[in-house]
Amino acid sequence: MRIMLACCAGMSTSLVVSKMQDEAAKQGKDYKIWAVEQGQIEDELGNFDVLLLGPQVRHIQRKASKIVGDAAPIAVIDAVAYGRCDGAAVLKQAEALVEGK
Repeated sequence: MRIMLACCAGMSTSLVVSKMQDEAAKQGKDYKIWAVEQGQIEDELGNFDVLLLGPQVRHIQRKASKIVGDAAPIAVIDAVAYGRCDGAAVLKQAEALVEGK
């Protein structure tokens, strides 16, 4: 699975990405997980299976949905999980989106 996170500068989600990568490895899952600046979403089209937005950019969800269309599911990362850098919870959120739950 390819999980892309987007935030203001691509930096604030780096710790969450790291925790998600650790959790995926712990579960034996070979996922590609990375973060980009919100303006790069369109450039990354086709490269991700799910797009998670940092809570600080929740206001771009409608715009991002128009850009991505049906190519991938999009959601705002749960604010509590994000604030706690809970990689397991954010990973579970991404998997649920891809599975259509």
